[in-house]
Amino acid sequence: MKAVTFHPSTDTFQLEDIKIPEPGKDEVRVKVQACGINPVDAKVVNWKGMVGDAMNDDWVVGLDVVGVIDEIGEEVEGWNIGDEVFYHGNMTRPHGGLAEYAIHKVNTLLDKPKELPLLDAAASPCAGWTAWRAIVEKLKVNDDDTLLIIGGSGGVGSYAVQIAKNICGCKEILAVASYRNEEYVKSLGADHVICYDKVDVLEEVKRLTNGEGVTKSFDTIGDDNDILAANALGFNGQMLELVRVVRPDKYENVFMKNLTFHQLALGASHEHGNTGQKAIIDAGIGLTVALVNGKVKSPKLMTVDFEGAIDTLNNILKKKVVGKVVLTLG
Repeated sequence: MKAVTFHPSTDTFQLEDIKIPEPGKDEVRVKVQACGINPVDAKVVNWKGMVGDAMNDDWVVGLDVVGVIDEIGEEVEGWNIGDEVFYHGNMTRPHGGLAEYAIHKVNTLLDKPKELPLLDAAASPCAGWTAWRAIVEKLKVNDDDTLLIIGGSGGVGSYAVQIAKNICGCKEILAVASYRNEEYVKSLGADHVICYDKVDVLEEVKRLTNGEGVTKSFDTIGDDNDILAANALGFNGQMLELVRVVRPDKYENVFMKNLTFHQLALGASHEHGNTGQKAIIDAGIGLTVALVNGKVKSPKLMTVDFEGAIDTLNNILKKKVVGKVVLTLG
C-alpha cells in the first residue's frame, strides 16, 4: 500500500509502498478515505523517543482518520466490515492514517454519522475534540464567564471560540490573533479580537475588563504565553495550558489571586484505561453533534494528495502552514 512513512534515523518523511498491516485481536483495519494532518504528526521528530526502538522506517503518522472497516480482529464485537468510522489515533502506535490502510483499537472508535461530511470528520478530532474537552469539560465555561483564548485563529482556537459562544453561552470572549486574522476570528464569535501585532495584549485585557481580568483563559500556543494567560486572570481565575507544563512560580500573585490551573493532552487519554478512553469518546460525540447541528463549523480546509501531505508535514516544521490540511484518497 502507499503510505507516508517517517524514518527516525534521518528525521524525514517518504512516500513508499509498504505491506498492508493486519489488525490485532482488539483492533480493526480501516481503508482510509481521509486523514487530517496536525502539528503533532510533523513533530514526531520531537516525540519519537516516547516510542523508542519500536519505531522503524515503516512508521506511519496521521491521527485523525476517516474510513471504512475492511478487517476486524478476532475479539472485536459490535463492529462490522463496511462500517464507516472515524477516530483520534494513538501517536505511540504504528499504522497511522497517512496511508491507504490504518489500524486502530476499537475502544476509541466512533461511528461516522451520514450527516457529518467527510472533511469535517477528518478535520475535527485532534483540534476540535481538544477544544471541546478544554472549554466544556475542564474549564466548564458558562454564561458568567469572560474568556481569553490565545491563538483564536488556529485549529484548536477556532473551534474553542465557537464552542464557548454557541455551546456554553460565554458572556464575553477575548481572542488573541494577528491583525490579518482579526475579521476571521470575529466571524467565529469572538466579542473582541486582540491583535498581538498591534497592541500590548495584557494591557488590552485589563482595559476591556476594567482592570479586573478575565475569569478563565486558554493558551493554545505555548512558548511563554502561559505567563500571559495566567497574568490576565482575575481573582479565582482558571487557566488551561495546552502545550507545556504550567509554571506557577513564573506567574504574578498566584496565591493571593486564588488561581487554578489545568493541563490537557487529548492523546494521553489513550493510556489511561476506561476513564481516559471515555474522555475521548465523550468529546468526539459532543463536537460531532455540534457540527451536525450547525452550531460549530470546521475551519478553512485544504485537501492534498500523498505528495502534498509530505509537503504539509515539512511546512508545519517550518511554521509555514495556515489553516487545516486534509489528505484525501479517491
